[in-house]
Amino acid sequence: MLIFEWVVGVLFGAVLLAGVARRLGAPYPAFLALGGVGLAFVPGVPNLRLDPELALALFLAPVLLDAGFDASVRDLKENWRPVFGLAVGAVAVTTLAVAVVARLVVPDMPLSACIVLGAVVAPPDAVAALAVLKHAPMPHRLATILRGESLLNDAASLLIYRLGVTAAMAGTFHPAEVAPAFLLGVVASLVVGPCLGLLFVAVTRRVTDPASAIVMQFVAAFGIWLAAERLELSGVLTIVTFAVTVARWAPGITAPRARVISYAVWDTAVFVLNVLAFVLIGIQIDPIRERLSGADAWQALILAGATFATVVLTRLAWVLPTTGIRGFGLRQAGAPARLGPGLALSWAGMRGIVTVAAALALPAQFPYRDLVVVTAFVTVLGTLIVQGLTLRPLLAHLRLEDDDPVGRETGWARAAAYEAALESLADAEDEPATDALRAEFRAALAEAEAHDEGLAPESLPADAARRRAVEAARDAVLALRRQGRIGDDAYYLLEEEFDWAELSATPRAET
Repeated sequence: MLIFEWVVGVLFGAVLLAGVARRLGAPYPAFLALGGVGLAFVPGVPNLRLDPELALALFLAPVLLDAGFDASVRDLKENWRPVFGLAVGAVAVTTLAVAVVARLVVPDMPLSACIVLGAVVAPPDAVAALAVLKHAPMPHRLATILRGESLLNDAASLLIYRLGVTAAMAGTFHPAEVAPAFLLGVVASLVVGPCLGLLFVAVTRRVTDPASAIVMQFVAAFGIWLAAERLELSGVLTIVTFAVTVARWAPGITAPRARVISYAVWDTAVFVLNVLAFVLIGIQIDPIRERLSGADAWQALILAGATFATVVLTRLAWVLPTTGIRGFGLRQAGAPARLGPGLALSWAGMRGIVTVAAALALPAQFPYRDLVVVTAFVTVLGTLIVQGLTLRPLLAHLRLEDDDPVGRETGWARAAAYEAALESLADAEDEPATDALRAEFRAALAEAEAHDEGLAPESLPADAARRRAVEAARDAVLALRRQGRIGDDAYYLLEEEFDWAELSATPRAET
């Protein structure tokens, strides 16, 4: 019972911290990390432990599935150079730089453990950066690069991580023996993921019940990760390619009701997983703090500070020199070389749940595990606070220009959708309701034709009136319920009908 009460308190505290973060326009993982630090000093905290073998599956499988589902294949193709450079090049350079620093600070630390530390802190976290971008938008192209990087850099860092952990635990490492199976696993993951995605779409296309559909999504996330690990494939690559494939084929066959509900469920799941990750690592910090005393504690602080500085400076050194290189892809053709985009992109490299999960997943017998866990947590905390809290004012100061490609494409597509809707009514019977609907679409298309770029309006002409009417209808039904003239069952049924009617008339920005 005590643990249950403690969990309720932690979740309530996390909601409060997230609310503060939203008010400040800061990434909520930064405040969750601070909450995790606070737990390390709270007496009587339950001694919760997570099996290291389950850490990556629990935290990364759903997070990567959610991120992969939102990925744009077209945008990734158009920006493959900077995405590849950051997801592979920056991860490799950061891993190497951190390993060198760790070896200098702790000469007795095995090279394999130094490399594992570098791989743990190398991948930035998109959840933190995108939380800031909701309040201070970044140009669409830079945001696309950031999302693509965070989707693929996990694969690069965790592949290095796996090899390093294997070498550290075995005491020896022979690349010639590992390379063939390693490359085969990577290639197989790129094949198995899409195949499983197509199979999942075929199996679930007739599942219209929202609860069943969402449960199937979570089953797929954890099941595919565990199966990939059991077959010695890359869980990250398998999950990401699976999610991208499902995202391409599922929208046309997924029931709208299930899709709307699943978005809310997955947002909640990612939030709870972030809370759990920072709570678990915060709990581990206290016993580690007790074990590290005297010279060991100072050594841990020096290594943590040096690693944090190395992570930040390495990303700046990797991104800024390439800002003006057209072949790298950060600079668009015909555009002058500017430092602002590179500075914004490099400063958005906050670490988060991937780093925390990788640290928690280290075996108990891993050499210098306490040192790695503390360093990883300090690096996450440092980047989230220093970069996360300053990214918004930095973007405001840089005033990066954005030609709003998403807005333009949305306006064009909306006009095409309105035209198709109007054509579908051509053979409908002439009734007052049908005529009114035709008039709405004709008015919207007329506004699009008058627009310089042919962009259709976000709302249909009657949407504002429709919202007022739905609100009045809802108030009337609520009054009937309070008077006892209708029961709760009837009220909830009507409430759902009015909710859907209002959502159909409300632009996404207002929901």
